[in-house]
Amino acid sequence: MDKGNGVERRSTAPGGWGSPEGVSADRPAAGPEPVGLAKGAEAARPAEASAAPDDPAEDPYGTPPYGQPGPWAPAPPVQRPDPTPPAGTRLPADGGSLGGQAVLAGPPPAAPHRYDPWAVPPAAGLPPAAPAVAAPAGPPPARPRAAALLAGAALVALLAGVIGGVVGVQLERNGAFSDVRLPQSPVDSSATPSGSISGIASALLPGVVTLHAPGGSSGTGFVLDERGHILTNAHVVGGGAGSGTVEVTFSSGDTVRGSVVGRHRGYDLAVVRVDGVAGLTPLGLGNSDGVRVGDPVVAIGSPFGLAGTVTSGIISATERPITAGGEQADGSDISYVNALQTDAPINPGNSGGPLADADGRVIGVNSAIRSVDNGGLEAGSVGLGFAIPINQAKDVAEQLINTGRATHPVIGVTLDTRHTGTGARVGSSTDDPAVVPGGPADEAGVRDGDVITAVDGDRVRDADELIIRIRSHRPGDELVLTVERDGRELELTAVLGESDGD
Repeated sequence: MDKGNGVERRSTAPGGWGSPEGVSADRPAAGPEPVGLAKGAEAARPAEASAAPDDPAEDPYGTPPYGQPGPWAPAPPVQRPDPTPPAGTRLPADGGSLGGQAVLAGPPPAAPHRYDPWAVPPAAGLPPAAPAVAAPAGPPPARPRAAALLAGAALVALLAGVIGGVVGVQLERNGAFSDVRLPQSPVDSSATPSGSISGIASALLPGVVTLHAPGGSSGTGFVLDERGHILTNAHVVGGGAGSGTVEVTFSSGDTVRGSVVGRHRGYDLAVVRVDGVAGLTPLGLGNSDGVRVGDPVVAIGSPFGLAGTVTSGIISATERPITAGGEQADGSDISYVNALQTDAPINPGNSGGPLADADGRVIGVNSAIRSVDNGGLEAGSVGLGFAIPINQAKDVAEQLINTGRATHPVIGVTLDTRHTGTGARVGSSTDDPAVVPGGPADEAGVRDGDVITAVDGDRVRDADELIIRIRSHRPGDELVLTVERDGRELELTAVLGESDGD
């Protein structure tokens, strides 16, 4: 056995090639007879076979020992089978050569079988194994591709839904599909708190009126009682007591005609009366002596004809001496008020309206404002408003209602308006005496030329401030006057008199 290639071979003489047919009869045939074998060789085969030694230990092929050089057996003959006709070829009946036109009736022919010389020979009586036929090339399996398509379609649908939702929400918010509806809180149906500005306004507005006097002047007033008495400023109604008429418009819009009961220019107060009006709402009066700086206040009036205007603020100062008016040449229209100062906006048209505290009680009558000079044009509020204290207004109103006139306190002196120093100097520019004989000042010991510097300890800066300090009291009140005379300071006590003039 040649262990180099696993093929048995037999030899009859050294250096000669043996025939495959010399193989013993008990071995299977290795294949068909080689083509082109000489007939002489065929005749010599039996003799060679019979000349082979019978000793099994002897190598019948004369193969040298393993690893030694020696003759090699020839390779098996190459088998060349007839080519297999293509599938679907019509064969002739006699098995001869192919002829006629080929008819295709099946898949394309497989590649021709190639003989493998090193393959193991097939078993005896079995046909050679058919060569492996490669599977025809075709499209890739459809299942993975279908799954990928489904996943892609699902992703596209998801993205389209998200984008469509976002776009839809934006369009809906911008009103593309419907009318815009803005959020709004419901109406608060709860009762208005009594201490709030809205509560104060709702309680006071029914008792506030708008006044229109002859000549085009207008202002505000408020109801004092159910008999139809209305308190306002003297500069609002204009004409004299008992002779003037004004139009009175209530918060309901009803307008009636009223008459002027009386007025006092020095206090800038007047009373108007309306008759035949039912359902009046009088406003409650507070006490101005208890007002403190910083207290909240509400002002109501008709600034520039805007009826029922409500503003609010605080008390900025008390006992602020101011003068207002002065349009008349004789100064008869000048008013002297020891006023309440407020930053609640007060404008032209607010005159005569109420200034109320946090409890809705009237503590002052709006009367004047201080504004920046704007060349004579009508000015507005700059946060400096002044109101007549209600205690003083109440006293004057009662006098006007009861008698048609009002009085004011006096000390019986004439003041020198030419004095430029501190305090009010007693003196006259005419032949009349500066101190009225028998008057309160005369009885207290005041002399011509004295300078009054304080009243009840409150400093007096000029003549107007002295008048305001005195008029903030009532006739019969006792005052302590501080005076300077010949370089000395004296304190004199005077009991206030009374005058019915303006």
